[in-house]
Amino acid sequence: MTTIAALPKAELHCHIEGAMAPALTRAIAQRNGVTLPAGLFSGQGGGYAWRDFNEFLVAYDAAADAMRTAEDYGELMYGYLAGCAAEGAIYVEMFVSPDHAIAIGLGFAAQLAGLTAAIDRAEAEFGIVSRLIPCCIRHLGPDRALEVARLVVAEAHPYIVGFGMAGDELQHAPADFAPAFRVADRAGLACTVHAGEVAGAHSVRDAIAALPVRRIGHGVRAIEDPALVAELARRGIVLEVCPGSNLALGLYPDAVSHPLRRLLEAGCRVTLNSDDPAFFATSIGKEYAMASSRMGLSASELLAITRTAIESAFVDSDTRRALLARIEKGEPT
Repeated sequence: MTTIAALPKAELHCHIEGAMAPALTRAIAQRNGVTLPAGLFSGQGGGYAWRDFNEFLVAYDAAADAMRTAEDYGELMYGYLAGCAAEGAIYVEMFVSPDHAIAIGLGFAAQLAGLTAAIDRAEAEFGIVSRLIPCCIRHLGPDRALEVARLVVAEAHPYIVGFGMAGDELQHAPADFAPAFRVADRAGLACTVHAGEVAGAHSVRDAIAALPVRRIGHGVRAIEDPALVAELARRGIVLEVCPGSNLALGLYPDAVSHPLRRLLEAGCRVTLNSDDPAFFATSIGKEYAMASSRMGLSASELLAITRTAIESAFVDSDTRRALLARIEKGEPT
């Protein structure tokens, strides 16, 4: 019998700065001469301190501010991929924020150089494949999103495979960002958007109506609208589900209440993801383990979720075929 730990895994929804463990944040800040906010951590050696989604966003930005160089991003990316590979992951799509790189005075081109070098190193050493999805930040507004989309298209790189939007879901309407997504879509970048996390099912419905998206980041609150769930299933729009994140942020009181199982039973295509693992005390391995032990998914169901992730990944066909072949070798007995 194949154990959950031994299953091949993949994730499509993780933010690079959200993968920076507190110890690494401290080390990078010290190296760069950056003074971190006094309330960033819960105590000596503790985790990040936040109480709600808005405080999480503030803590996230404060941690991201510690980085200053391409090497910082490279160290973070390499370490994260090494950890994922140790848990059985064969593929990771990473959200990156050009706005964060610009805010620290680094710039997107240098950020990209650090990340891609780390991707190459991790694949050579561990066999894990990774690609990048630059994101605009919703609460920075539609005009800034359009600028980011144009920047991303201008900095074309084989490892940039998509375009997304993160940030405060309660600000602005998805339709406001249609110009930015048109730029990305016309350049051949596959699109995804965060929706149906902090906001309800209407957020998902508005997103799929206004934007050329193949996937929805989170999307779990679609469960509140049965007609929407049926539409997602019919159209094959993939949900990048992040149970550990949802529980940490209080969307659901416990794993039993989480709608992952109900979405699957309704025919939705879902994937498992860690979102911001350093902030939510999770990892891709822990997400699969929780789906097994606390949500009742079998090894076969979890392998099918990995297969869905690879089938819906924003990769070229040759890479997809190679990854799917690796999944078949992990078929449970």
